[in-house]
Amino acid sequence: MKSSSSTSSDENNDLQEVMEQRKRKRMISNRESARRSRMRKQKLLDDLTAQVAQLRKENHQIVTSVSITTQHYLTVESENAVLRAQLDELKNRLDSLNDIIALANNNNGFYGVCSNHLDHSEADDLLMNQMNMNMFYLNQPLMASADALQY
Repeated sequence: MKSSSSTSSDENNDLQEVMEQRKRKRMISNRESARRSRMRKQKLLDDLTAQVAQLRKENHQIVTSVSITTQHYLTVESENAVLRAQLDELKNRLDSLNDIIALANNNNGFYGVCSNHLDHSEADDLLMNQMNMNMFYLNQPLMASADALQY
């Protein structure tokens, strides 16, 4: 009977050895799987870190671009305000010139209207004073500037 018990013991030992071998294989496989998982996690972390750096760089470029565009907008807006003020001033000068032309074209009528109240030389003086006053304004430089129109 010793042979039967020895056979059973050998089978038991063989079975234990197979189980141990499977256990070792599973442990090795689990370690390898954990290592691959850590490597994937590290790669994902590295990729995300690189993406954060890239997005920060792009954000900085966009903020800089917006700042430059805003500065250009403010400059153009200021220049536009100056040009509008100059346009108003030039319109006033044109109106004054048109008044002078109208007075010169209507001087016969002007003398006729003024003859009731003024003599001929007083009417000439009044016309000349009006023309001189208009010429004074016409000879003035345009005074609008970007600094004067800041708000």
